[in-house]
Amino acid sequence: MDMQKFIAEHAPETESSCTIDEQLFKQFDVKRGLRNADHTGVLVGLTRVGSVVGYEKRDGKLEAIDGKLIYRGIEISDLVRGCQAEKRPGFDETVFLLLFGRLPKEEELKLFSEGLAEQRALPENFNRDMILTMKGKDIMNMLARSILALYTLDEQADDTSIQNIIRQSISLIAKFPTIAVYSYHAMRHLIYYDTLSVRYPDKKLSTAENFLYMLKGSDYTPLEAELLDLCLVLHAEHGGGNNSTFTTRVVSSSGTDTYSAIVAAIGSLKGPLHGGANIEVIHMMDNIKANIMNWGNDDEVTAYLRKILKKEAYDKSGKIYGFGHAVYTVSDPRAILLKEKARLLSKEKGREKEMQLYEAIERIGPEIYYEFKGTREKLISPNVDFYSGFVYECLKIPNELYTPLFAISRIAGWASHRLEELISGRRIIRPAYKAVEPDHKFIPLTGRE
Repeated sequence: MDMQKFIAEHAPETESSCTIDEQLFKQFDVKRGLRNADHTGVLVGLTRVGSVVGYEKRDGKLEAIDGKLIYRGIEISDLVRGCQAEKRPGFDETVFLLLFGRLPKEEELKLFSEGLAEQRALPENFNRDMILTMKGKDIMNMLARSILALYTLDEQADDTSIQNIIRQSISLIAKFPTIAVYSYHAMRHLIYYDTLSVRYPDKKLSTAENFLYMLKGSDYTPLEAELLDLCLVLHAEHGGGNNSTFTTRVVSSSGTDTYSAIVAAIGSLKGPLHGGANIEVIHMMDNIKANIMNWGNDDEVTAYLRKILKKEAYDKSGKIYGFGHAVYTVSDPRAILLKEKARLLSKEKGREKEMQLYEAIERIGPEIYYEFKGTREKLISPNVDFYSGFVYECLKIPNELYTPLFAISRIAGWASHRLEELISGRRIIRPAYKAVEPDHKFIPLTGRE
């Protein structure tokens, strides 16, 4: 039997049987995407881990405000600027804060960073057996299967005591960068026959420095390491409602093991609507740069952005990628912090004109959007993805590693929310779905036409 032909014949029936009348969603007041009519998220839980703020209630009405991202009660700008003022990396401190609920003391941070560095190395022969032998073409997929393989090597894999979950979380946070970089080199070797480079993790380096070292050797500057560390801090947590973190909480609520919960989150982040936005920005910017003669001419930039919104240019989707957010309205605090340092990086790399083009689009884009929509009902501003792809390009990080880098950072938030769900959730997450399929009668097989 030709199964492909069989599937092609019957696929339209699947599509028909899964299509639901749009009016029914309104009739039953369904919160599609767990969103309210005013675009705010449906409240499904409580958390002390992180908070994303884009609105404030004033006189009983929601009012858009400058965005705030808060880790364990501390605003992200305070956390970032505090580490920058003391001229030290902030990612390990951020991980400690998220896992344990407070900022570490100096000696605690030193011991914690040393502990993370010691756990970066993979088990003996793991790289050979799971990454090089089990060849793959997608790093997120290779990361997920490697995490499941680590489950088989953990004698306490199914122990859901809090201390054991913290142990597993720290081990995974430490190993994510190693797995991602080794997977990238293996993929390049498989597809492009590149020389296989395997650099062992260096315990003396920070998390960001070690990633850059394993990826490309010692060919990186202090500013590059500082920018990558900043990206890791900014992406580490984003409240319980983002898709991958909510996935972590849903799966964790069933009582499953840490490895399965984290792999579920990886699957969520792999989706282009969640983890691939900065790559879309890079592709869009390449198109804009190729079609605008004078990057410093606002009229040219404006005209081309209008074409994009009218679905006449780039991918004809009508989207300016890197703008807008599910929660942030007036501004995304991560984009503001990243832009400040991106300016310095653009100088170091001789890409100042390109940076100026980004800033021109940031300035012009929202106004063109409001003009096109004919309303300011939905406010938009650049989100962190608008600048993160540019930063990664300047750091010479390959596109294939953009989403894995997101995972390397966000696992800190995933692990913290998993712990909170198991400690305070106490119920399996099980929302309701209204069945709208009409009743049918069973017909014996011989009587079906």
